[in-house]
Amino acid sequence: MEKIIACCGLNCATCDARIATVTNDIELLIETTEKWKVHYKVSDISAEMIKCTGCGEEGVKMIHCSQCEIRSCVKSKNYQTCADCELMEKCAMVGKIHKYDPGTLGNLKLSKQL
Repeated sequence: MEKIIACCGLNCATCDARIATVTNDIELLIETTEKWKVHYKVSDISAEMIKCTGCGEEGVKMIHCSQCEIRSCVKSKNYQTCADCELMEKCAMVGKIHKYDPGTLGNLKLSKQL
């Protein structure tokens, strides 16, 4: 399985918004928007707002990724991901993601070994 690890450890390769963006699948983009409206309890997102090529990839970023404090921190330190930071496992900022999705920490640790 392909992995494109975001700054925080999320696997962008499995993100429906990214898949829809890079394959130009408008139906999947709209479907994903509707799912996310329910899942994240937000009504004010549109398909255009979630277009994304991936956190560390060139191209368009969904509104959250373009404003993400974790991504900003990583980029300000010239890191690829949080795996490059010695504080990764103690960081409260990225810890929120790891608590929500424990697989993200594993993704970062694995990427560090490669």
